[in-house]
Amino acid sequence: MKLRKNIVVLTGAGISAESGISTFRDANGLWENHNIHDVASPEGFRRNPALVLDFYNQRRKQLLTCEPNAGHKALVKLEEKFDVHIITQNVDDLHERAGSTKVLHLHGELRKARSTRNERLVYSWDKDILQGDLAEDGHQLRPHIVWFGEAVPMIEKAVEITRKADILIIIGTSLQVYPAAGLIHYTDFDVLRYLVDPNELSASELSSITFIRATATEGVPRLADQLLSEHE
Repeated sequence: MKLRKNIVVLTGAGISAESGISTFRDANGLWENHNIHDVASPEGFRRNPALVLDFYNQRRKQLLTCEPNAGHKALVKLEEKFDVHIITQNVDDLHERAGSTKVLHLHGELRKARSTRNERLVYSWDKDILQGDLAEDGHQLRPHIVWFGEAVPMIEKAVEITRKADILIIIGTSLQVYPAAGLIHYTDFDVLRYLVDPNELSASELSSITFIRATATEGVPRLADQLLSEHE
């Protein structure tokens, strides 16, 4: 029996943006008109917890109005013939809602909350997180998000998954930004590598990578069809 090939997919903000999710920051370094360190750091949370909770409550409400796009759905289609693992830097659940079965979130999940004291106490959470909402250990709940200055707890698992890749697909994330840039170095030299992104990249960034200059909704379905036809 022929073993199914492993496809590892690394996704960033570009794929979510096409579903209407606000990207992490705009050109002036702000996120929804906030300094990112005010709303995405432990120090910002200690300084003004009400601001941070409201910020993520609004992001959560926005997420609930968004739907998976053609890029998300094309990755699900790949599961027909491949063992597909998605490693995402995004905190939305659009991959899961599209139907992907193996999704690892590097930076946390917006539809979850956790204790400020014990990061293992995590809860599914679709309503607002308010001051006074407590985990079972009696401590305030916070968004289940990895903020600046915090460790990325799932990075070792991501490395383990990436090492087993036969095919690596990078979607909507710059090769200048870690952990994306770091994970690619854990693939074997003979692994097929694809990058789907609408932005022009330098030649050095594209060495040993097949570059598909397109948005996720255009490029990912095209690449998925190609891979499925090549492995019939």
